[in-house]
Amino acid sequence: MNKNSCPIPKKVDDFLKKSGVKFELIEHKTVYTANDKAATLKIKPAAVGKVLVMKSEGEPVIALVAGDRNLDMEKIKRILKAKKVDFLPEPAIKEKFKGIDPGAIPPFAEIWGVKVLADKKLLSQPKIVFSAGRYEWSLRLTPAVFKKISPQLITGIFSKAKEKKLKPKKKAVKTVKKVIKKKAIVKLAKKPAKHRKKK
Repeated sequence: MNKNSCPIPKKVDDFLKKSGVKFELIEHKTVYTANDKAATLKIKPAAVGKVLVMKSEGEPVIALVAGDRNLDMEKIKRILKAKKVDFLPEPAIKEKFKGIDPGAIPPFAEIWGVKVLADKKLLSQPKIVFSAGRYEWSLRLTPAVFKKISPQLITGIFSKAKEKKLKPKKKAVKTVKKVIKKKAIVKLAKKPAKHRKKK
């Protein structure tokens, strides 16, 4: 890569330089999810911002939640005072956020001209990490800096804990197999042995 070239989209780079705040630009392998990013950077998913693009009253809206939490759609509706909120289809995302990797949108209202909501659970972390416009680059900054460069930011609690997936009970399956095997052995033991015919 040319030293003079910028690894992240120009509009994002220009915005950050103009803001004059302290932040860290991190290069990493290509990642598509918040959990993968957390594992790659060896940090907690709670400190990784997950950007979700939705549509409210016909307008795009960005919601930022921690990687270890899910979006609570009912709470989002109440905050936005909207009757209906849906996820924005990918073609519409590509059209609105041109020049940005679809799953790596930086949550800056000032760049995109859309409402941006940030969950307080994420903002309670000492530092947060979110995408910088490319799947291979992320930004690390403090919540205070994020709020400073995002004066239009709407904050609230609109996330919920992820439901834990129940693992299949392997022990129970093994126990059933053992019982069947034991029954088969018992039946063989009870079966009378065949006597040889006398000549």
